[in-house]
Amino acid sequence: MAHTFAGEQKDPNIPLGSNKGGPHGLGDPDDRRLRKVELEVLIPKIMRERAKTEKCLTEVKAFEDCCKDAGLFMVAKCQVQNDALKACSLEWYRNEQFKKECTEIYLVERSEFRRTGIPKKFRKNNANDQ
Repeated sequence: MAHTFAGEQKDPNIPLGSNKGGPHGLGDPDDRRLRKVELEVLIPKIMRERAKTEKCLTEVKAFEDCCKDAGLFMVAKCQVQNDALKACSLEWYRNEQFKKECTEIYLVERSEFRRTGIPKKFRKNNANDQ
């Protein structure tokens, strides 16, 4: 929330109740401002998932294969593969262009949610049903 315990605003650029309004009371679909939780949690989550599924495929595959083969000893036996996966992920976390892409993906998803009132997981299911 954008206010202190005394009810005063912390950031004068974000008015109190700024995520109200819009067609479903969820906020303005065209608002591109980001809250702290979006910057520190939600966008990094998209970055992590995209790095895992699109950018670091060989490292993920190598780590998964090692874990399957090692069983309970995976912590000790798969250190090299784990380090390679972490290095690949970290490289993408530091890439500003990748961060901008993920931020844009998040803003498009949030805008669509605010416009329709339907969460992403339900929109995809509805699209597959038709």
